[in-house]
Amino acid sequence: MKKLFTLAIFSMLAWSLMAQQDDQFTQFMYYKQGLNPGAAGSLPGLAFTGIVRSQWLGFEGAPETQGLSFSLPVLNNRVGVGANIVRQTIGVTENFTLEGAYAYRIRVPRGHLSLGLMASVRLIRTDYTQVEGTQPISQDNAIPVGLQSKYVPNFGAGIYYEAPHFYLGASIPRLLTSNIDLADAAGTISREVPHFYLMGGVLLNVGDNVKIQPQVLFKYVSSAPFDADANINLIFADRVTTGVSYRLGGSSRSGVGESAAFLLGIQLSEKLNFGLSYDITMSELRRYNNGTVEGVIRYFVGGKQKEDAEVVTPRFF
Repeated sequence: MKKLFTLAIFSMLAWSLMAQQDDQFTQFMYYKQGLNPGAAGSLPGLAFTGIVRSQWLGFEGAPETQGLSFSLPVLNNRVGVGANIVRQTIGVTENFTLEGAYAYRIRVPRGHLSLGLMASVRLIRTDYTQVEGTQPISQDNAIPVGLQSKYVPNFGAGIYYEAPHFYLGASIPRLLTSNIDLADAAGTISREVPHFYLMGGVLLNVGDNVKIQPQVLFKYVSSAPFDADANINLIFADRVTTGVSYRLGGSSRSGVGESAAFLLGIQLSEKLNFGLSYDITMSELRRYNNGTVEGVIRYFVGGKQKEDAEVVTPRFF
């Protein structure tokens, strides 16, 4: 069935408003390279990560995201390289983002300090043939027709510190303020604006075969409300992870936040890790959807890093 006209307006506003434009993931700890190029090469060996997110289940035209990335340390762990490809849909708009990351890794006490650069290109396209209105759309010349698209190049930078049981990073994945209007009208209505990220996490032993792992991700966009994710996980026998997460944002009237989530992760083998999360919507949108589901899978080529290696990078990060 064709999307409703109101969803087309919603999808256009999602880009024109000065708000969170980048992809968001509840399990951001598995997708740090997409937020900070300094994290490239921080995983033990060649690693592939896939992540899928279906937001606001039951809400027609709601955001859906699929991402795939790889990370690899090279030159005796002095350099990290990686790439990400992400597809996001919302309403009648579909975006494809391709990113390449490079990190120069410097040995510092107890870990590495990485300086990262990222180059990206984003394809934005909207299919107005899927739009229907209460009256013939062709009567309104302000509404574009057909399939319209645009390529938007950008670049970013980040700094990332990792130790055996701790990480901290700051980044701006896209530095340029780019025009993302699809029409050729005079003036600029929609812009891609810089997003600022600050992330950190720690891994603590709290008992025999039990670890606790609090992590945070702060997000800031100019002229938009401050946003943040915070979660805390318990890791049992280095195999099973359970936790809860909380996201700010949502309604400014209720002030209770955007969502709360439950997380579950399983280390299926030394090479394979799986994670799942379910978000409960806390804003007024909770009346119109059944929550958000997100799954992630990570595969290490060659297995995890040995415990006696020079610097141990916990796979939980």
